Amino acid sequence: MYVGRFVVVGPEVGAYRVSSRSFPNRQAVQRDGTVTVEPTPDAPETDNPYISYNGVRVTERGAVVGNGSHVDPIAEKLELGYPARDALAEPLLSLDFEKDDYDTPRIAGIVGVDAEDPTTNADGPGAVVGTVRRDALLVEEVTEPTLVATYEEDSPTAFDLDATAAEAAAREVYDHEFEHAVCAAGVNGAAGDFDVSVYNGE
Repeated sequence: MYVGRFVVVGPEVGAYRVSSRSFPNRQAVQRDGTVTVEPTPDAPETDNPYISYNGVRVTERGAVVGNGSHVDPIAEKLELGYPARDALAEPLLSLDFEKDDYDTPRIAGIVGVDAEDPTTNADGPGAVVGTVRRDALLVEEVTEPTLVATYEEDSPTAFDLDATAAEAAAREVYDHEFEHAVCAAGVNGAAGDFDVSVYNGE
């Protein structure tokens, strides 16, 4: 099954995978707590605005994963002290779904939310996942790994993620049976202490 790009978010581990039929020549590059999805050196030139973006941004209050330019404002709002749910919902609502031929949803999540954040009722780290589609904005606190994808699985759904470390999470979602894997990133930890890893199918 082809579900497009997807995130998996849990209280202490998360991952993001690029799956693409149209633009497979991309890679995930890690730089100082940020993972950027960008064209490979041999990729054909394109003016598509949805090809390059930060797919992971680590902050002191949580690690953001997502499928586009909304990742940066979510991270900025977290750094400004917004509750995690608001930091996720406001950029999704304001940027809305992608204005491409498929009305592609924007998807995102925050891993390792501090237990003192009013968003979470957890005793330890919490997590929030969300999507904005043409017909809905969905934002949920989650207590177990939860998937949301751009196609087919476009509502938050429990997901069986065995990995507990960033490297293993990136590899596990890359190797998942969903079709057309391109690259992946994983993150694990809690507020103030995160590990990040990428996997490009090498």
